[in-house]
Amino acid sequence: MLNSLKKLFGIGPQTNYAELVKNGAVIVDVRTQQEFKNGHIKGARNIPVGSLTQNLGKIKNKNTPVITCCASGMRSASAKSILKAQGYTEVYNGGAWTSLQNKL
Repeated sequence: MLNSLKKLFGIGPQTNYAELVKNGAVIVDVRTQQEFKNGHIKGARNIPVGSLTQNLGKIKNKNTPVITCCASGMRSASAKSILKAQGYTEVYNGGAWTSLQNKL
């Protein structure tokens, strides 16, 4: 019960995104190509959320940590759900790419 409440309110250990990247995590920016061209995290892969399912081959290893990001965190949350449903084992919603960039 307590864990459910913590999850609901976002209370708990914070994700160390810098450590994940250092250890090989892939950053997937799920914004449109135009949004990505206007600015993105260096090294991030651009796979728009609308075409994520068709482009899963670009994230080959389902055991590699994946951090999703977008403009606000909504599309990256959807992308996280898609990836988890497709069998990716370690997926994190990094939220807005600008905020995530500051955490790296």
